[in-house]
Amino acid sequence: MKTNLIKETYSFSDFIDIIAALRSEEGCPWDKEQTHESLKPCMMEEAAELVASIRIYDKTGNYENFREELGDILLQVVMHSQIAKEEGIFQIDDVIQEVCEKMIRRHPHVFGTIEANNSSEALHNWEEIKKQEKEGKDWMETPLRDIPKELPSLTRTTKVLKKADKLYQQGNTKTENLNKLSIALEEMKQTDENDTTEVNRILGDMLFCITDISRICKVFPEQILMDRVEEFIDKFE
Repeated sequence: MKTNLIKETYSFSDFIDIIAALRSEEGCPWDKEQTHESLKPCMMEEAAELVASIRIYDKTGNYENFREELGDILLQVVMHSQIAKEEGIFQIDDVIQEVCEKMIRRHPHVFGTIEANNSSEALHNWEEIKKQEKEGKDWMETPLRDIPKELPSLTRTTKVLKKADKLYQQGNTKTENLNKLSIALEEMKQTDENDTTEVNRILGDMLFCITDISRICKVFPEQILMDRVEEFIDKFE
């Protein structure tokens, strides 16, 4: 038992040592088995739980779960960094160094001489600098494929549509989407519900149009659907 790590109060450095101890030869069997790949579901679950904790905090004012879930996200970051250190590729200090450099580099209106009089200008600076940073990276895919598949479908669709409109001027108007939605609704009325292939196609068109309308209206479809589900639950429970 590593009693030297048991204290009344802990620092970030202590936390790094605790994770290293869990991964050591005398550490926890489960923690020692973990890889970057095996931890992917954990990160997705913890991110969702953090978002839920923010909702709970906004609703109740109780911050205990919020604080706990932030710690769980930090655990994932430090665990991945510890595994990377064991692999000899980077460690937590490198992660901190890189994100600090990025924050300074992408905020020239704070740490440099460029001006940003509002959030739109600040965001424009961020996107332009981000674009320059990614030029020539051999791991980069196409601009639209660069949006991760791992995002929730509504969120990824919104991002793809937004970027396609910006880069290729391929965005539809609200009216065009509503017309397409009307056509899809008529098709659905005439489609046998057991015809899975056709139902999938039509529902795909409908979801795509609805997501594009949300993009145009500058609302977040993932959050809208989440809120609607909560209303549905409240109705019955």
